[in-house]
Amino acid sequence: MDDRIPPAQAYAASRKRAAEAATPFGRFTAALSYGLDPFQEQACRALADGRSVLVAAPTGAGKTVVAQFAVLLATEQDVRVFYTTPIKALSNQKFAELSREYGADRVGLLTGDVSINRDAQIVVMTTEVLRNMIYSGTDLSSLGYVVLDEVHYLGDRFRGPVWEEVIIHLPAHVALVSLSATVSNAEEFGAWLREVRGHTEVIVSEHRPVPLYSHVAVGTDLHPLFQAGAPGQVNRDLELAVRPFVSRGSRRDRRRPMHARFQRPSRTALIRELDEDDLLPAIFFIFSRNGCDAAVEQCLAAGLDLTDKAEKRHIMARLEELHDELGSEDLSVLGYHTFSTGLIHGFGAHHAGLIPQFKELVEELFVDGCLRAVFATETLALGVNMPARTVVLEKLTKFNGESHVQITPGEYTQLTGRAGRRGIDVEGHAVVVWHPSTELADIGSLASKRTYALQSRFTPTYNMTANLLARLTEHDAAKVLETSFAQFQADKGVVGLARRVRRNEEALAGYRTSMECERGDFEEYVQLRRTLSEMEKRASRSRTKIKQRETIESLGRLKHGDVIVLPSKRIDGTAVVITPMSNRDGELRLPTVLTEQGKVWHLRMHEITEPAVVLGRLKMPKRFNHRQASERRALRDSLLAAIADGRVAQPSEAAQPAKGARVQSEEIALVREQLRSHPCHSCPDREHHARWAERAAKLQRDTASLTKQIEGRTTSIAQVFDRVRRVLTTLGFLPDDARILRRIYGERDLLTALSVRAGLWDPLSEPEAAAFASSLVYQARRTEGYFNPRIPSASLEHALVELRSTWQNLYRLEVDADLPVTPEPEFGLVEPIFRWTEGKSLSAALAGSDIAAGDFVRWAKQTLDLLGQVADVCEPATAVVVRRAADAIRRGVVAD
Repeated sequence: MDDRIPPAQAYAASRKRAAEAATPFGRFTAALSYGLDPFQEQACRALADGRSVLVAAPTGAGKTVVAQFAVLLATEQDVRVFYTTPIKALSNQKFAELSREYGADRVGLLTGDVSINRDAQIVVMTTEVLRNMIYSGTDLSSLGYVVLDEVHYLGDRFRGPVWEEVIIHLPAHVALVSLSATVSNAEEFGAWLREVRGHTEVIVSEHRPVPLYSHVAVGTDLHPLFQAGAPGQVNRDLELAVRPFVSRGSRRDRRRPMHARFQRPSRTALIRELDEDDLLPAIFFIFSRNGCDAAVEQCLAAGLDLTDKAEKRHIMARLEELHDELGSEDLSVLGYHTFSTGLIHGFGAHHAGLIPQFKELVEELFVDGCLRAVFATETLALGVNMPARTVVLEKLTKFNGESHVQITPGEYTQLTGRAGRRGIDVEGHAVVVWHPSTELADIGSLASKRTYALQSRFTPTYNMTANLLARLTEHDAAKVLETSFAQFQADKGVVGLARRVRRNEEALAGYRTSMECERGDFEEYVQLRRTLSEMEKRASRSRTKIKQRETIESLGRLKHGDVIVLPSKRIDGTAVVITPMSNRDGELRLPTVLTEQGKVWHLRMHEITEPAVVLGRLKMPKRFNHRQASERRALRDSLLAAIADGRVAQPSEAAQPAKGARVQSEEIALVREQLRSHPCHSCPDREHHARWAERAAKLQRDTASLTKQIEGRTTSIAQVFDRVRRVLTTLGFLPDDARILRRIYGERDLLTALSVRAGLWDPLSEPEAAAFASSLVYQARRTEGYFNPRIPSASLEHALVELRSTWQNLYRLEVDADLPVTPEPEFGLVEPIFRWTEGKSLSAALAGSDIAAGDFVRWAKQTLDLLGQVADVCEPATAVVVRRAADAIRRGVVAD
């Protein structure tokens, strides 16, 4: 004991430590093999004091420690705790961890299609399952805590609203443990949580326990991204390293080699370089499933071997267990040989196209330290526990389903957050593979901006509306929706908009004073000027459209061998048509011509200034190849000879296309005359007044736009709710017939409910019911090849025809109501699911389709989930068939 501390004070401190050791927090920290970080301790103490918490911290910072303490509190207080996650893979992982810690008898798992020990004290589930439990009226009186892991998923475009529904509708006595990546508006999100949940402590930490260092790979040379001692400033040596390979023009110039031809480093070369620098294990994020699989094949072809004998033995033992579990008949369709060979040599792929058993083995072996490189899509970054020493980003762009876009700072943070293993690495490393199309400034911007704002995606759905109106009046249901984070953010934004409107109105009063004219009403004069300008613009647009139409029509009439004159930016003189205009696969292709100078031009619309004029026709060779110089010269000589001999007309002799009709020229002349005769037209200060009038008009437009934004924001949720309610009333689901819809969840919830109510499921057999259900969940990837699916039976075909007709009626209603359209049912999974439900092997089920095995398993499980929902609301005899269909699906690779 320190002699300088008085005995009484030392005794009091000892008593205090002993008292704290007897608390749940004291027992929790005593059992840990490490000390808590300040943010972890602050969050745990808040929970111990009975408060909800929002914890925002970087990936890998240790947020789950707070969730672990919540589980301990629940067990000591003898209340239930639900641990929710955004994806099934993370649910499975948490279920395994908690089962090891608390025993399998005390932990349950609910993921829609899987139900294990659902009445346990500790239940792991996807967030959708908890939402469904709330709406179904499940008794939650014994629930004490809910962990919302990855709560920043609330900003997800498609699934984010589920988090808000849970937060809004959970009973008030339940404490929330919300775990989020670092977001820049955590205080705003926390303020909303306080409004809807009561006292919530917001704990934000931007400290990474394992510091992250950013690098750029130019070839296989690694360069620090930032200048030493100058955070955010791009490294000068890096700029020098890329200079030989880029254009010296502006940023907008297309990049091209200047002094040297750039070659992207091979993956194997980069892995070997990382290995030499002791930067493995690494996760390579490749935004393509095919790219991940190709990377494994490239490493195998290069003879890459990253494991020792002991690691190989361990991997082979686990592969033998997997082999026995799967059975030999499906191994070829699963790509087992390439997958297993890659793992034995220390590398593998991880993406949604793999079956869950493959992905789980990759995760397990990576955590065990047996894999040195994993090629993954971005789905790996969401919650799955696979930290690495290094993260490599091959590109900074990804396909978002519509176009290729640059990843956001938030996505960059999420991906690179995997780098640096706490307790193993002293530092983590993020490597961007450079290409001449990549701007160093873009990399620096992504790497230096470590946070992003959380934006609500909440909107009323059919199922949500039906469930709310089953318990509340329309007025009260609308009030509940107004408590959403979306409305909270909108209302907060309205304050600033209203302030701008007031400033604009004050400025407008001054502008109107400055534009006053003693000769007459200047506002009336300005309105005449504005009307004249608009009429002239419309007339000009009309003439342009007429000319464009005439140009397209003239090009469409051209035939092989026509000699034409075509005023354009690229063609001087006459030309002969060698390929007429065509429309292939919906893509309009303009004619290809040979000019009298002997050049071949593929015409482009923006280069043509006038309609084509036909001067005559040449007899063309039967097989003309414009790529052969000799054939081009021969055709050019024939064209020049025809012109010289007078066999084609001269341009001046050719009939010119009709010009477009004059557009309302008389009306324009009338308004122009009214303008000239207005008293203000002769005012010597007319243009001075007009400048103030233009400023006033611009400010009025801005004010009107702001006012519209305010009206839209303050009523947007209520308006959507009202439109949804009207559609449900029109279809007869409200006010009294919402029983079916209230138990159906998903993007096609209303369409599914309509199909049940119409009895489309009733005549179906087990394979037909499974196939029918697949059409209500499946959505093809744009990269999957199109094929015309075969419908395996007449009764199923009839049901699907009726389903499509039902969707078409719903589509028209939604368009009229200005609502998002329910996705059309898709039949691409119908035959594979039908075969699988019949008992066929995986390879037989997938024969003839482009669906990956992992995608099939994922969609099969979503089909299982929907079958479970339908079985709860359809006719009893149909429910028996639907449940048997689910049992038939739940086997082999689809069974957990």
